[in-house]
Amino acid sequence: MALATAARPREAEILDSIRQTFAEKGFDGASMQDLARAAGMSVGNFYRYFPSKAAMVEAIVTRDLAEVEEKFTGIAAAADPLAALRCGLHQHIEEECSGCDDGPLWAEITAAALRKPEIGAVVQKMESEIRGYLLSAFAMIAGMPRDEAERRFAAHSAMVVMLVKAAAIQAQAGGQVSAGRIELNGLVKRMIDAVLAEVAAAQSKD
Repeated sequence: MALATAARPREAEILDSIRQTFAEKGFDGASMQDLARAAGMSVGNFYRYFPSKAAMVEAIVTRDLAEVEEKFTGIAAAADPLAALRCGLHQHIEEECSGCDDGPLWAEITAAALRKPEIGAVVQKMESEIRGYLLSAFAMIAGMPRDEAERRFAAHSAMVVMLVKAAAIQAQAGGQVSAGRIELNGLVKRMIDAVLAEVAAAQSKD
């Protein structure tokens, strides 16, 4: 399935206004009336922009993927792509740990993906695209063709996605950041470093 095109300005404003409602009330708990109220508009007008919750999730994913693509473009242009990728992943984990990102929202979307096939398809598409960006970065770091990187590092890219996703869901606890959560996120970063080290080592072995 193809993801929708980037949200228009008014749609982007609506998405910004409803993210918190989705995160607080949950995918099933947030009614269309709740979401319309959060956006400051009538339910009827709200349906003109987003006819279903699945359409909202798809729009959120599409916009977030555009940001991911921009970040990977910067990594590809960096003097040291490996260092840039590691720094970007670490920064993302640290943002999750500080509670300034969308952990609760993504926890809800992930849970909904298990229950609703239409949401599951959107999330699978998102994760596939991110794995593709990672594999392109791995190919550059290891100095090998993209198809070879896919053959050798498909599991590595899936592991990085899984680790980042776990850190995002962990952030749903909210409130004061505990020492245990800081330690857990530190472990996630070390595991990511281990994956990247294996990718980088492939260049010296070939």
